[in-house]
Amino acid sequence: MCREVEMQNRQGGTSGGSRSIRSTGPTDRDWITQFLYDRWAADFVVVHGEVIKPADLPALTCGQGEGLATYRLLGEDAELVTLDAIPAGLGIGTALVEALAATLIGLGCKRLWLTTTNDKLSALRFYLRRGFRLIHIRLGAVDEARRFKPGIPTIGELGIPIHDELDLCRLLDDRPQNNGALPPWATPTQ
Repeated sequence: MCREVEMQNRQGGTSGGSRSIRSTGPTDRDWITQFLYDRWAADFVVVHGEVIKPADLPALTCGQGEGLATYRLLGEDAELVTLDAIPAGLGIGTALVEALAATLIGLGCKRLWLTTTNDKLSALRFYLRRGFRLIHIRLGAVDEARRFKPGIPTIGELGIPIHDELDLCRLLDDRPQNNGALPPWATPTQ
């Protein structure tokens, strides 16, 4: 099913039209693998101690390869594993997040989780402005992830050393925000 989504630019106007957002299928797997490899120099991500292959996950794509959101279902929770928009700043990422939220609500999900790193101030700004809240920090998690993926940089945005993972959550229902929930992958001792 293809959904037309009116794109918003940074100033809140439209980008001059609409772009299609659709669910990906098995025929998109090679494209997704190459897209992620071109963006991140790998076809896998290492996050919260797991190695995940986003091309094996359900995904939404925008237009002709302008954006991609991969996700996985975790009971009543879901995790946004990757989000990419080319170019950034035209509303593609926002459209993908909103389309994903609508999809997940339709599937009965209650929360949408994601993980980013401590250097990604632009990502924090993006997600916080779209209803996510910072819930959990795993100190040293990126340092540990380098054992599986040595190519993870040690210095990130604005010269910030990369060490920690930050978990953010967006509620998809009307529960109170602060219900003390940890991400599905967190253990009480983390």
